[in-house]
Amino acid sequence: MEKSTIKEYLPFTGLFVMAAVLGAIADPVEQPRPFAPSPFVEAKPAEEGTGVVLIRSDEWAEQYPNEYMTYLMNNENDEVTDYIEENPYIRTLYEGYGFAVSYGSARGHTFVIEDVTSTGRPHKLANCFTCKTGDFTAKVLNEGTSAYAMDFADMEVQVTDAFGCFHCHANEPGVIYVTHPYVTAAIGDDFVNVNAANLSCAQCHTEYYFDPVTKETKVAYHGLGQMSPEDILAYENSLVDAEGNLFCDWVDADTGVRKLKVQHPEFETFMGEGSIHMAQMTCADCHMAQTRAEDGTMFTNHNWTSPLENPELIRNTCSQCHQDLTAQVRTIQAATRERENELGYALEQLDKDMAAAIEAGTLNGEALEQARTASRNAQFYWDFVFVENSEGAHNSRLTNACLDQAQAYLDEANACIQGQ
Repeated sequence: MEKSTIKEYLPFTGLFVMAAVLGAIADPVEQPRPFAPSPFVEAKPAEEGTGVVLIRSDEWAEQYPNEYMTYLMNNENDEVTDYIEENPYIRTLYEGYGFAVSYGSARGHTFVIEDVTSTGRPHKLANCFTCKTGDFTAKVLNEGTSAYAMDFADMEVQVTDAFGCFHCHANEPGVIYVTHPYVTAAIGDDFVNVNAANLSCAQCHTEYYFDPVTKETKVAYHGLGQMSPEDILAYENSLVDAEGNLFCDWVDADTGVRKLKVQHPEFETFMGEGSIHMAQMTCADCHMAQTRAEDGTMFTNHNWTSPLENPELIRNTCSQCHQDLTAQVRTIQAATRERENELGYALEQLDKDMAAAIEAGTLNGEALEQARTASRNAQFYWDFVFVENSEGAHNSRLTNACLDQAQAYLDEANACIQGQ
């Protein structure tokens, strides 16, 4: 069965369950008043090998009291949802990988060190600290990619500051820096074409992988034109080791499928084809809205929350285009979760059926390899949506297109098992 591409699917996503919602959001009739685009700001790539000494976030508190006060408000986001309990099928889909053992929702950014050190997932290397602490970010800038292969425990004792000012500002508040070299490398010549506010968030909210040899953090594309889900999958499918093995995050012991674990591709989703806000807004417009302090000063709010938790933003900005943004987003998210769950359980059944067919000897040879490839691809497209934290709100067209692709590959794998 020949697969359509994401780009071919996008024009037809309105035919699916979110048709009315997508129309309400994207239809220009519903958006009669123009929204002033965010001013373009160019980010600066951080220099490497400069002997940077981290200035901790709390050391900026006196100079930037409003920003620091709202940064501390991230402590209020302290609830954790157990994704394994909520979505039991992922025990099967991630079996053999750490996320089948421990997988909880992220809390506020201020909890990242506590969360990464207490998780039930194994973490042998320092690369697990990539997005967790400025101490590790500075170490990579100073020492290069060798830092990624450090022992986790050796890096843990060096941590003094959780996720904070250094990640986005280096030691120069008010200026946006990209301090993670792998993002600068992935964006390439397009670096000057991406608003600093988006690049800042892209440093962590992206689909990355660990190089199997160097253990360094990398992003699976080069330039904005190669960051679609299908391009990322093609890139990862092109990585082969010296023994001829296809790159994977782990191998499913029951089926032999070399599986991929998508991380959290918010940047690729928001910047992807089908996004209706990307041209006029940035991540910061919604998640770090300008706020007026008690003395009348306007500042950038550093409490990273959903825009649905900011009534002032919805009233003053979102309402220009959306009559009821909260209802629209909740509808999109509910529909996305429904499709995610349907496909999740179907993928779980696929794993079980494939394992049974292999054991029975009815699935082998070329048909088995085709089924393995289709299963790998199906789970990738499903996972691209499942782990993207907006549940369709960032780009519902791309979200639906990914789920369509997951279904198509799922059908192909099932056909192989059934001998069709």
